[in-house]
Amino acid sequence: MSHIRDIDFVFIGQDIPQDLMYTSPNNFTGAIVDGYISKHAIATKRMAQALRNVQAQLNIQGFSLLVKDTYRPHRSVSFFNTIWKDLPDNLEMKKLYYPKYKKEDLFQMGYIAKKYSRHSSGSTVDLTIIDLKVNQELDMGTPVDFLGEESNIDFPDITELQQNNRRLLRTTMKENGFKEMTTEWWHFTLIDEPYPNQAFDFVCDDNGCIISGSVTPIYW
Repeated sequence: MSHIRDIDFVFIGQDIPQDLMYTSPNNFTGAIVDGYISKHAIATKRMAQALRNVQAQLNIQGFSLLVKDTYRPHRSVSFFNTIWKDLPDNLEMKKLYYPKYKKEDLFQMGYIAKKYSRHSSGSTVDLTIIDLKVNQELDMGTPVDFLGEESNIDFPDITELQQNNRRLLRTTMKENGFKEMTTEWWHFTLIDEPYPNQAFDFVCDDNGCIISGSVTPIYW
């Protein structure tokens, strides 16, 4: 049986808090997303080390990362584009994550990838920051995965505190080798990623054993 370490993928480690949104129905789809079996965040070894560097820098200031999503099997992207797009809206999740738009708008406007996601290369992460003194997420103005203009990194109509919190996350990530995505304040890709423009579709269990799919990437 193959293991994620065979292609230099690892679990990022429990020393970095995780709340993996697609392993439960508490996400914009209102469902557990196809391909999310393991409860541990998976990443290339190179990105996992970079995240540990970010975590160490934030810890000094009394903060911690909270990882929401890392490696995303390619079948999960297909799930968004096939199964979920034809399901009735989960009204609770719609209100929280895409109150202004219809599903078809989300694809047309580019909020949801139509074919490939950088997450499937293993070196992209969605995350936020926790204040360790009160064990609460910093106020960023929107939740992670909010599908709307309010999620733009420089959206002007948020408070000064929210702007400063976004800036703290962005600055710390960039200082440790990540580049931002301008439309999503929580989304970062390792600049020196080992598998650029390659989508993997393996699924692993909580031991890192690959239980379906292949370690052979799809090039795009």
